[in-house]
Amino acid sequence: MTRLDHLQLMARYNLWMNDKLYFAAASLPTEALSADRNAFFGSILGTLNHLLVADTIWLKRFARHPAGFPALDGVCGLRDPQALNEQMFNNLAELTAQRRRMDQAIIDWAAELEEDDLDVVLHYTNTAGVPAARNFYGLLIHFFNHQTHHRGQATTLLTQAGADVGSTDLLGLIPSLD
Repeated sequence: MTRLDHLQLMARYNLWMNDKLYFAAASLPTEALSADRNAFFGSILGTLNHLLVADTIWLKRFARHPAGFPALDGVCGLRDPQALNEQMFNNLAELTAQRRRMDQAIIDWAAELEEDDLDVVLHYTNTAGVPAARNFYGLLIHFFNHQTHHRGQATTLLTQAGADVGSTDLLGLIPSLD
């Protein structure tokens, strides 16, 4: 599997898992979604919002890559989140609609990546306003790992609230060779 194949697999995993999370979340009453569960971002809704906030921040940074990625043009037009715990959407329907748009942008962007793009040093400013420069491929690995990390938290919160997310294993998307 090439680096590009891996990134495209992770983009598909992101979409697949978000669909599962949002389907499970839709089975719960609104009060259960917004209830403080003593998680890092408070509630199920808070955790799902954080994922959207972080994806927005990172994709806007990735859009500054010298290669330019047309699939990220729509993300560039989004309002900049003001905090990592910002509630971009207070209801699941609006959050779901934006999540689906974001996930499609991620799929389309991953398909635009070329091998030479991965070895570029990306210069950006972090959320504390400090300039940073890192290997683009390393940032992409972080991007997808961050999603997996917080989706794991959301899965736990949904399960505790009585919703079944189902299988979360990446193995479900890796083709069998037998």
